[in-house]
Amino acid sequence: MPGAEMRLPLGWGWLFIQRSLAWDLSLLPSTGPISSALSAHYGTRPVVMVGGFLSGLGLLLASFATCLTHLHFCIGLLAGLGWALVFTPSLATVSRYFEKRRTLATGLAVSGAGVSSLAFSPLFQLLVDSYGWRGALLLVAGMSFNLVAAGALLRSLSLAGDSVAGDAPGQKRLSRLTSLLGLDLLSHKPFMRYILAFILIDTGYFVPYAHLVPYTREMGYDEYQAAFLMSATAVADLVGRIFAGWLADSGTIFHLLHHLTLWTVLTGISIALIPLGGSYALLMGLGICYGFFAGALVPLQFSCLVEIVGTGRILGGIGLMHMLESMGALLGAPLSGWLRDATGNYTISFIISGAFLLAGGLILLTLPNYFSCSWPSNPKEEMKEELEMEASEPTQLPQPILWPS
Repeated sequence: MPGAEMRLPLGWGWLFIQRSLAWDLSLLPSTGPISSALSAHYGTRPVVMVGGFLSGLGLLLASFATCLTHLHFCIGLLAGLGWALVFTPSLATVSRYFEKRRTLATGLAVSGAGVSSLAFSPLFQLLVDSYGWRGALLLVAGMSFNLVAAGALLRSLSLAGDSVAGDAPGQKRLSRLTSLLGLDLLSHKPFMRYILAFILIDTGYFVPYAHLVPYTREMGYDEYQAAFLMSATAVADLVGRIFAGWLADSGTIFHLLHHLTLWTVLTGISIALIPLGGSYALLMGLGICYGFFAGALVPLQFSCLVEIVGTGRILGGIGLMHMLESMGALLGAPLSGWLRDATGNYTISFIISGAFLLAGGLILLTLPNYFSCSWPSNPKEEMKEELEMEASEPTQLPQPILWPS
């Protein structure tokens, strides 16, 4: 019978699909500069539409998989590439369109991740129970194909200071490629310090997602209590993203970087205090605090990036940031797991993870104008300063255009 070799015991189909999704999540940051370059050259609309098509196609083909390798290729590689092409251009478009309420708009845009983390797992399990894992993948593929229609609604916005991706007379291919990928930001010192801060932050940020459930089970609570704890954390994460966006745009006297530092420090402290959760109620409270603070951090990360690199380079900035900060995300869970094995409990793992976020918060203090009241709250001011500096530098005269006689 065709496909009989993939008739798995109950629950195994979802387990294998989760492993394929793990491949997908590891691929998404590494393709950030590629999606940025394609968006800078062709525009965000076609890139997001192609990404939506690839994500749906990957899930569609995965429903016909005959072995685990096919699942890894279709979901982990093909669908993962599609979602990577969707994420960076979409988020950059939000950052470019909104100025006064940018952080709130970003918080609303990324709140979908909180909704999906809460709803997708039980929804997919329900689909698996009702239609089998192949039918479930077909239905999810149909959902992903809607990203094509969503991408068609995106409209690129031209701003002053945007880097021109077109062919210029005498422009070398290497310099053009460097501009498309945003590699010139690697020599931007504030940007690189910002990246270093988030490498440290991400090293500890995702540890509770990996070890909070095993820690809860180790304390003697059943799997339903552990699952409920993670669900409450996801709800708090969703609320935190929207609240932090609203608070940052409410006209307070603090800079966006001050808000980001506050949420970073609070997230680190909440992670370090998790081992003090001696009862389920206390552990639930700490989990909710972690979810809220960690969610509040997310929209500030992208809004502060606009303040550092400007709206004209936000595409390349987001792509490079995702690629470079993924080093911390990939290091955090294995390191905390090794500490748990070495010490026999999760106490040191959570404390060290929280310390990484506090160290990242200290790096944020070194960014320019952090302790000054003159931080430009309007990105146009920063871009205007950059354009004035470029205008003051000597430039080459354009080559005369020779019209055919």
